[in-house]
Amino acid sequence: MRSKRTITWISALAASGLLLAFGSGAAQAQQRASSPTAQANTSAQRGQLSAQDYNFLVTAARIDLGEVQLGQLAQKQGTSQSVRNFAERMINDHSKANIGLNEIASEKDATVPTQLSQKQDSVLQPLEGLSGAKFDKTYAQHMVKGHTKAIKEFETASKDLSDPDLRAWAQTTLPLLQQHLRMARSMEQAVKAES
Repeated sequence: MRSKRTITWISALAASGLLLAFGSGAAQAQQRASSPTAQANTSAQRGQLSAQDYNFLVTAARIDLGEVQLGQLAQKQGTSQSVRNFAERMINDHSKANIGLNEIASEKDATVPTQLSQKQDSVLQPLEGLSGAKFDKTYAQHMVKGHTKAIKEFETASKDLSDPDLRAWAQTTLPLLQQHLRMARSMEQAVKAES
């Protein structure tokens, strides 16, 4: 019954245009998880999920966190209306998307990260020092690059995840991720035209 509610919620999430899209990390998380120390650290945290499925869940959760933080930064430091609109969409979508991911994690007794990865921090920190047109251009470029990478990860997850709920969530989210990429490309073009 709970799985049906999750899939229903995932369908509603898809219909409302919610998805994940910030950066890359599943491949690196997979490499780290293959070390004996990483396996010892994540086995208790991943609950009923396989190592591969848990690595995807961690990446997806961090994507949400990163998109919200970058969106908030873009709201403060961006000057282009297209950047500010896109950032607002990212904040709203990823805040809501995180609810669905947390629900799946809770059902699987898995721990969801609450902090950005070091890689995400390394992206966020230079952006914090930018403002105006320079910020807009850098943010737009990063959004296109990050969404492109995220789509590849979600395509793989949509086929390869073993947990049916998490796989369904990835499959439902993928088209919306592609929509965000189209939006990011439009934003990037708008920023270039404004320069």
